[in-house]
Amino acid sequence: MSGQESAGARKRKTVAPWNRLKLTRLHKAVLAKVPLPLRGLRSRLVVAFVLVAAASALSTGAVAFREARTGVLQQSQDSVIRQFRTSVDAVAAGVPPTPSQSGLQKAVNQVLHANQSPGRRVLATHGSLRASAPSADFDKISTELRRSVDTKRAAVFQRVNADGHPYLVVGMPITYTDGQGTPTRLSGTVMYLVVPQNTEQAYVEAMVSAIEHATLVALGLAVVLALLAASGVLRPVRALRRATRRMAEGHLDVRLAVNGSDELADLSQSFNHMATALEHSVAELRRLEAQARRFVSDVSHELRTPLAAMSAVTDVLDENAPHVNRDTGEALRLISEGTHRLSGLVNDLMEISRFDAGAAELSLDDVDLAECAERTLAARGWQGRVETHLPLPGVLRARVDPRRFDVVIANLVGNALRHGAPPVRLSMDVREERPDVAWAVIEVTDNGPGIGEEAMPHIFERFYKASTTRTRSESSGLGLAITAENVHLHGGRISAANRAGGGAVFTIELPLHRDIAVVDDATGGAW
Repeated sequence: MSGQESAGARKRKTVAPWNRLKLTRLHKAVLAKVPLPLRGLRSRLVVAFVLVAAASALSTGAVAFREARTGVLQQSQDSVIRQFRTSVDAVAAGVPPTPSQSGLQKAVNQVLHANQSPGRRVLATHGSLRASAPSADFDKISTELRRSVDTKRAAVFQRVNADGHPYLVVGMPITYTDGQGTPTRLSGTVMYLVVPQNTEQAYVEAMVSAIEHATLVALGLAVVLALLAASGVLRPVRALRRATRRMAEGHLDVRLAVNGSDELADLSQSFNHMATALEHSVAELRRLEAQARRFVSDVSHELRTPLAAMSAVTDVLDENAPHVNRDTGEALRLISEGTHRLSGLVNDLMEISRFDAGAAELSLDDVDLAECAERTLAARGWQGRVETHLPLPGVLRARVDPRRFDVVIANLVGNALRHGAPPVRLSMDVREERPDVAWAVIEVTDNGPGIGEEAMPHIFERFYKASTTRTRSESSGLGLAITAENVHLHGGRISAANRAGGGAVFTIELPLHRDIAVVDDATGGAW
């Protein structure tokens, strides 16, 4: 038995988390179907107020309706029964224990005369005898009422509905006694009074209508109060939202006005403390960043002069390398390579420093992009290693800085040659978005392993190297960052992706303006 109980307990423990998970998923599914405007705090406050008001109004109305209905019906019922009992008692002495048909009808007429009111009917029974005034049938007298009257010595009533109208049916037996001190006995004669209750029904319907109107007024008032309360609650929330947006835009000096001492005031105070701490932290970070940039710029400038002298010396040593012994020549080669690498790193650092200082400027010129790309490849001896798909000379012209455009092409092609696999391709094309907006699209692709998914978001960051095997390579990690800065300086866009067939693709989009002619190769016309 204990083993069964333990198994049941374990089953319940196992099932319970799944049930909670199902409820959570069901809750999320229900919320997902709710329109977005109804998920806001204002909507929820209004709905909550309306539900509370509706519940209060309905419960209050139900209680009031029940009490009022009971009061109206009870008062009418007591009055009818009291009057009916008085009239029956008045004629009971003249009704013998075994009345005749005429005597029974006479008693009915006397009772009806004492209960004069529109629509009332009096009926009497004694065994098989039946009498009524005015002429009426006995269909409104139920079997339960007759059975109850036959066994009791007091008035019995029942409310019935017939032909869509409410009626109060009262049954009262006539009793008699043989003499003083003897108990009363039932005579067998029963008087019935049928009273229409249309007036009482009209009162009840009027109460229902009044309660409905009161409920609608309460709901309308609840909506108004809910909107007012929501405005009061959401005012600091909206102020907080505006403040967070301004802070996200870089306005770290934004602060909230703290009013009151409630939870929202505490939230505003906490936001102000957070904003103050964040402003101090960001200011310190900016100070350290500016100091680091200044240090890099100063070091780069200080290294430039001795590096220029070292480069001149290494050039002389390179010329004399063939005339020295092998070990000395190898040492001279290592010194020359290291000097050139150091010189390239310093130049890159100085370029980055100019971008950080906002001192980078464009020397724009109307150039043929295809010819500039060909010159870049030729200057570095890459013509035989790179496949080109370029427009004919004079077809694609743009206003760019030739030196910076050369850097962009050289960095992308050099990166593909170093880290990709042949064939490396360079292509150019034009994409027209609108009649007045067009872009020169430049793509550099390779057939290498591509770019890792973890490296894709950081590929244009400074000093970032996509592979740990490249940490000691000749790459400084600044080439793609400088390329992106130059592209952005021209108002262009740059992106990196992996090709479906393998390899990486770098895409540059440079804006073309109406004053730059893009010649249609087929027609010779200018765009």
